[in-house]
Amino acid sequence: MSYDPQTTGFFTRLIRHEAFAGVLMMLAAAAALILANSGLSDSYHGVLGTKFTVTFGDTGLSKPLLLWINDGLMAIFFFLIGLELKREMLEGRLKNPRDVLLPGVAAIGGMLAPMAVFLALTRSNPELAHGWAIPAATDIAFAVGVLALLGRRVPPALKIFLLTLAILDDMGAILIIALFYGSGIDTGYLAMAAVPLAGLVALNLRGAHRIAPFILLGAIMWFFVLKSGIHPTIAGVLTAFCIPLKDRFGKSPLHSLEHSLHPYVNFMIAPIFALANAGVDLSGLALADVVAPLPLGIAAGLFIGKQIGVFGATYAVVKLGLSKLPHGVNWMMVWGLSMLAGIGFTMSLFIGSLSYEGDQMMNMVRLGVLLGSAVAAVAGYTVLRLAARPGR
Repeated sequence: MSYDPQTTGFFTRLIRHEAFAGVLMMLAAAAALILANSGLSDSYHGVLGTKFTVTFGDTGLSKPLLLWINDGLMAIFFFLIGLELKREMLEGRLKNPRDVLLPGVAAIGGMLAPMAVFLALTRSNPELAHGWAIPAATDIAFAVGVLALLGRRVPPALKIFLLTLAILDDMGAILIIALFYGSGIDTGYLAMAAVPLAGLVALNLRGAHRIAPFILLGAIMWFFVLKSGIHPTIAGVLTAFCIPLKDRFGKSPLHSLEHSLHPYVNFMIAPIFALANAGVDLSGLALADVVAPLPLGIAAGLFIGKQIGVFGATYAVVKLGLSKLPHGVNWMMVWGLSMLAGIGFTMSLFIGSLSYEGDQMMNMVRLGVLLGSAVAAVAGYTVLRLAARPGR
């Protein structure tokens, strides 16, 4: 087979494009919808429900494939988020408190307002209240992907503002999962999880340069945290925070690991999660289901709540004289960005899977997340395209 450098160069540029990860997840979500509503529906759900068991003596794990994806692969996803957070706090956008003020307050507003909208629309059904955090999250890959479609029409400062806001949003989501989405805590397993954590801290203090010991101890901690009742994705974040920024040779294990993991997370783990979790069963779906309290609360929280929270908090901080809008950014752009922040997808689906059990409830969660995220993406892109017109 002949080698075509032009074709290879095209695919290389395509993969490196900021929008590609978001487009790939969109295709995975579309595939999930098709599989869930076709003759392959039983096979699709059957594969996700297949039990996979790992045992060591009398101890082990036996979970459906769906939970291995949500508990195992998502721990790697959160591990990468932890690496990004640590790097940003030590040498990036989160290092200078003054640079964090405006997107930080916007992120807080963008979490509180969607929660309030969700609780207001589901107040007649108290059993739905456990999903209050579903619309609070922002999907970085999707939001940045939509923004990247606008190219140079929007100023670079707007992308930095969105990235910082989304990173802080992820930090808030991690804290919410750790504090509010654990089951009954088993203190014995939790105490055992402290042993590999202590080993990770010791390796960090020594400036260890080999990655394998960190991964091994992190995997052991993941198992103990899972058995303790706390969601195991937290183990991924804690492991990431123990990876040294600089080892004793002056090299950066954190940078190396983050760079190596990005393609696997963006092009494999995130699409697999979307394929496994976005399969909404549309058979027999009526308008009454779309406007039912749960999907309506999620969709309105993502689309309306994010606008109120992000735009309102940004406006208040600027008008109070505590900060200024980023260079080249106008208020219409802030409004469009507040809509893009309503693309919840990955994190919203993930928190939804922690909030409710049963296929019917998860179907309503998927419906609300997909509707809210899709409307937010289209509306945000449209407003930003209008805001970026010459002369505005």
